[in-house]
Amino acid sequence: MVLSKRATTSSDQDSDDTTLSSTFQDEPKVKLATKLLALQKKQGGSFFLGGRFLFPFGLIVGILLALAFVEPQNIQDLQLHVATLANQYDINIPELPDFDLSRVEIEWNRLRSSIPEIWKFNNDGREFQVGEVMRERGLSADHPIVLIPGVVSTALESWSTYPEYRPFFREKLWGGFNMLSQVTFNKERWIAAMMLDPVTGLDPPRAKIRAAEGIDAASSLIQGYWIWSKIVENLAVVNYDTNNLFLAPYDWRVSYYNLEERDGYFSKLKSTIEGLRKRQNKKVVVAAHSMGSTYLNSFKWVESPQHGNGGSDWVENNIEAYISIAGTHLAKAMAAFLSGEMKDTVQMNPAGAYVLERFFSRKERQTLFRSWAGTASMWLKGGNDVWGDVTSAPDDQENATHTHGELVAFRRALVHVDESVERNLTAEESSNWILEHTSVSFQKMLQSNYSYGIERDEEQLKRNDADPRKWTNPLEVRLPNAPSMKIYCVYGHGKETERYARGDYIHQENIMESELEDCDDDTQGEGCKAKPLGVPLTRSSFIDATYTNETILPKVRNGVKFGEGDGTVSLISLGAMCVEGWSRKRWNPAGIKITTVELPHLPVATMPRGGANTSDHVDILGSTGLNEIILKVATGVGEEVQDHFVSNIREYAKKIKWD
Repeated sequence: MVLSKRATTSSDQDSDDTTLSSTFQDEPKVKLATKLLALQKKQGGSFFLGGRFLFPFGLIVGILLALAFVEPQNIQDLQLHVATLANQYDINIPELPDFDLSRVEIEWNRLRSSIPEIWKFNNDGREFQVGEVMRERGLSADHPIVLIPGVVSTALESWSTYPEYRPFFREKLWGGFNMLSQVTFNKERWIAAMMLDPVTGLDPPRAKIRAAEGIDAASSLIQGYWIWSKIVENLAVVNYDTNNLFLAPYDWRVSYYNLEERDGYFSKLKSTIEGLRKRQNKKVVVAAHSMGSTYLNSFKWVESPQHGNGGSDWVENNIEAYISIAGTHLAKAMAAFLSGEMKDTVQMNPAGAYVLERFFSRKERQTLFRSWAGTASMWLKGGNDVWGDVTSAPDDQENATHTHGELVAFRRALVHVDESVERNLTAEESSNWILEHTSVSFQKMLQSNYSYGIERDEEQLKRNDADPRKWTNPLEVRLPNAPSMKIYCVYGHGKETERYARGDYIHQENIMESELEDCDDDTQGEGCKAKPLGVPLTRSSFIDATYTNETILPKVRNGVKFGEGDGTVSLISLGAMCVEGWSRKRWNPAGIKITTVELPHLPVATMPRGGANTSDHVDILGSTGLNEIILKVATGVGEEVQDHFVSNIREYAKKIKWD
């Protein structure tokens, strides 16, 4: 018997085996006891799965992370922090004798310098280098500079004093480790605060979120994950400080109209720029990243008699140059509105995807995205004339097996259905599809705030100067009347970019048009659906993460169709207006000079953020190439910046139906 053999090989198990043999007399019970003993031995056999290993391992990892993030001065101020905290609770701590921590700091810095590069999130040795090179050339601050962050870059703070939000008054609900804490342990309250009212597009009842202020508002998203800090560091070397450098944070959740009506954002920006120009006696350079680049046309808010009242020559009198960094000129955020998903979520490993879905579901993400009217400014613009149709797209490669014009491509159903249901969706059809499956309040928000078409009639373009809905779409509004201003389009190329999705669909009950609830102007809420806009309501779309085919071109991985770009924004959106659209007088009547610089994506594999030659959508802000361009323009030698291309954007842009 198995049990008797075990009894002879282990004295420790002898009594247990004997007891089990006497207790379980029949054969099934003996087999059950055998399996139980085997399971017990298996559970106790792995040292690496036990607490004796995992606890000290976690402790070591925590210490390494602390070494990466904590600064030496934090150790020196430790007693002060502890004393301040104790005083809040009326705890008296005896004053400790002074210690000379200079030697500790020296050893601390030596230890940090020996940490492998993969752990260096704060600094990687490139700080201030570009600025030092410029200073050695004798260059110094010339034009004041204003930095405009992109979407999600600006930290957001809670200003609500209602009891349910009072615990995080003036705490960051977006940005910083407090955000991670709230999302992890207080998700429902965090979502309630961050979500906007679906009707007004403003704060929901009792919640109140506002953009943080100052340069720190967008220097880093969380400690160690820098955004604008590298650019600020290099500007400081050539004599920029808070007197001639301004970061213009904003609440990126709200629509541009509400941004002006609620926060007076564009009016305040106008006053800031005018103040910098008068104090420094120089025109101002504006550098904007991602969604912030759409503010190029939003100078209309400043010029408009109903808003800033700056007049048609305000930009010419105040702006020296506009630097668009990874600008989302023609699109960015379509997939998130479509399904609540994007490349970063569907490409997680199965365990991570499961945790994400259980913790922060696709439906919750979709609802949150659709409440943020500001991000809707990055909806697809130009329709099929820009993005292609079912036969071809401007950025299709010669040997492509299918076209980018099918923006959302569905897998064939296992059973035959109506051909119209199987049809893949172009840009225009995808837009309609999303609108059909959203509430009337979302549709009204888009209609009242934005426009996504293409306008070729010059007289209508002139009239659009007075229509705020057109001001975020470069295809429906003219550039400012500023012939001496320069525009620099700087963006990365060479990183696989979502363009956009391959999905699947779930068949639902057929819903006839007559069965839809009618929605009048006073009807609101999720239960009211709009009438069809041309696509059947018999499927519910989602990104099919199980589908991968890298033998076709463009390839599909985890349901995401890849094209060219900077990892986040498609090449067409980044560069088409710069190299072709704005060369036409109808959209650039003043003949503003446009310089386009493409930076190749050449990351260093051992560096978490890619190093000096990355051109990832966010990490480009720390690249040497971009920092050199910004400093050259700001210090008065912008003429040294010349066109530079590494992609086929000029060929792609010529295929767009501009005329």
